[in-house]
Amino acid sequence: MIVGENGCTDTFAKYEALVSSLPATQGLWNYTYRKYNGFWYPEHLMAPTLIMRDTFVARPTDVILATIPKSGATWLKALAFCVVHRGRHAPTNERHPLLVSSPHELVPFLHSVHENYRSGPPDLLLEEMPSPRVLALHTPFSALPASVQESGCRVVYLCRDPKDVFVSLHHYLNEIKPARFAMTPFAESFDLFCNGVSGFGPVWDHMAEYWKESVARTEEVMFLRYEHLKEDTVGCMMRLAEFLGCPFTDEERASCVPEAVVAMCSMERMKSVEANQVGEHGAGEFTFRNSVFFRKGEVGDWKAHMTADMARRLDGIVEEKLRGSGLSLTGN
Repeated sequence: MIVGENGCTDTFAKYEALVSSLPATQGLWNYTYRKYNGFWYPEHLMAPTLIMRDTFVARPTDVILATIPKSGATWLKALAFCVVHRGRHAPTNERHPLLVSSPHELVPFLHSVHENYRSGPPDLLLEEMPSPRVLALHTPFSALPASVQESGCRVVYLCRDPKDVFVSLHHYLNEIKPARFAMTPFAESFDLFCNGVSGFGPVWDHMAEYWKESVARTEEVMFLRYEHLKEDTVGCMMRLAEFLGCPFTDEERASCVPEAVVAMCSMERMKSVEANQVGEHGAGEFTFRNSVFFRKGEVGDWKAHMTADMARRLDGIVEEKLRGSGLSLTGN
């Protein structure tokens, strides 16, 4: 879809008007969240997300990476990019794109691409990306562009323990908040999270939608657990390559290429990249350094921040909400 600049401005204004009519609540920082089809969205991302839903045209070769915020999107982006483009960029190459660029530059969030819609349509940026395009989003499955579901492209969902999601989210939002906002206290943030008020949440509904699709369409939707990826990164990454239609060959396995991919995408290696230390992400007052994407990435970090009662409360909510779905997060 090619639209002139005035057309883009008019289109964005139309969607902003729609957003202003949606139910609102105050979330973290006392910032406005808008509710759409049962999910809460940060207000400034609502219009770009709806424009993406209505205008993005997926290709059968696309790879779409989906996560709830703070579930390991940066790591998944790096792994997926390295896997699908290893023929073009060997993981042992000292000038590999991941060593000079942020994973968020190489695998853009679709809502970020469409956030710049006012200055022109995103067609050219997306058209210039080498195939297979690897793209990311936080959107619930039910709000995906129709072309994603119709094209047969691959969707990979990474699920993380909601307790660790919450702790990571709280730290992250404290780092990126604009100066005019005050950080919401931890206990108050936790109450909001338990009530389902978080970006692209409730987290349990977000997970359940992708889980259901992964069961129904095993060749098109893959459901990964962050905890399993941490425990057996090489094994999970090799299954990911198989799912994406680019399995590692016997020769690559003998040459330890899978291990090289994992090393390239490690937290320590990515933290050392200059673009991840001083580069920036976002737009307007929501611009911040890429370094905030790299904190700990540990499994069970919630134990250092959350009381036992808080953990039991959140576990109980998630267990109740997922009951009957076939998805359980209580064990590995």
